[in-house]
Amino acid sequence: MKAIILAGGVGTRLRPLSCTRPKLLFPLLNKPLLDHTLERLAETGVKGVTLAVKFMAESFMKRYGESTNGMTISYSKEKIPMWTGGAIKYAEELIGHEDQFLVLNGDIFTTIDYRGLIHEHKENEAVATIALYSVEDPSRYGTVKLTDDNRITQFVEKAPLGKAPSNLINAGVYVLDPEIFDYIPAGRPVSIEREVFPKLAKQGKLFGHTFTDIWIDIGKPEDYLRANKIMLDVSTKKRLIGFGAKLGAEVVINDPVMVDSGVTVGENSQIGPYVIVGRDTVLGRNVLLENSVVFPEATISDNATVRGAVIGEAVTIGENARISEGCVIGDYVTINDNITLSKHVTVCHSKEVKENVSESTNII
Repeated sequence: MKAIILAGGVGTRLRPLSCTRPKLLFPLLNKPLLDHTLERLAETGVKGVTLAVKFMAESFMKRYGESTNGMTISYSKEKIPMWTGGAIKYAEELIGHEDQFLVLNGDIFTTIDYRGLIHEHKENEAVATIALYSVEDPSRYGTVKLTDDNRITQFVEKAPLGKAPSNLINAGVYVLDPEIFDYIPAGRPVSIEREVFPKLAKQGKLFGHTFTDIWIDIGKPEDYLRANKIMLDVSTKKRLIGFGAKLGAEVVINDPVMVDSGVTVGENSQIGPYVIVGRDTVLGRNVLLENSVVFPEATISDNATVRGAVIGEAVTIGENARISEGCVIGDYVTINDNITLSKHVTVCHSKEVKENVSESTNII
């Protein structure tokens, strides 16, 4: 079994953090999202993975090289964005025509049973089988009309609220037969959701596989925070303190919390609930940190407060600073002493913030 992971997106909605790293390398429980996906594929028995890449392709090549977790890694590097269907077609030579293969949208995390999905695909002799997940608001996704025998008779991409055929959405995990390559035009961008799946549905060759395991889309900052929160909830240990972490006197930990290796926390600080702190981060004295993800090598100085935010790599937050809910601070930003950022402020990487920000805005 082989797999394609669609990893070419620029992560527009995750800016400014996606300006300096692909969104598939965002940490989930202090480990890149793609690491989690590759580990699960290896456990399933996948032997070869093709990463369909474009934006920051070198970041993937540097991290994974030609193999990982006992799987070979190859790269299908697009010259122009080929969209979902075009990316699959572009990787045709690397995948071949010998057997069915998996396709995964790279910006989702799921614990779906890949083996069960593959088995159902083979049983139905389908050209394509889509993993389906039930959500309250399907308007952001492709939705389907499903028969009792799991045949998809209608596929609608991003139907307006109230117009979707069901609440079952395309979860971004597929099993495809090599015949799929005949349905995708070569040499141009192709949306498999808009151009291929509706055609297969009309021909009765498209099937669905519903599942109720964990499924998380990290496409937006609030989704990314939620993903880490869910993963903290399902961790086997509620308090995960890394090797060499140093906690000062009277530090209060409100679980669940994950603190990576080399972190230092000053006395009388309060961490949690739902906090993840990246490696070699320094928290000063009397710091309050709640419902947030802090990337590696950040510094949060004495008496600072951070609530409901994502703090990028090597950020410096000054003494007595206040970072409010929904803020996203890009890598290498400096927030000066006594600065307050109101809710939903984003700061582009490498900026210095010298004045209070009293309303939602983007600092670029």
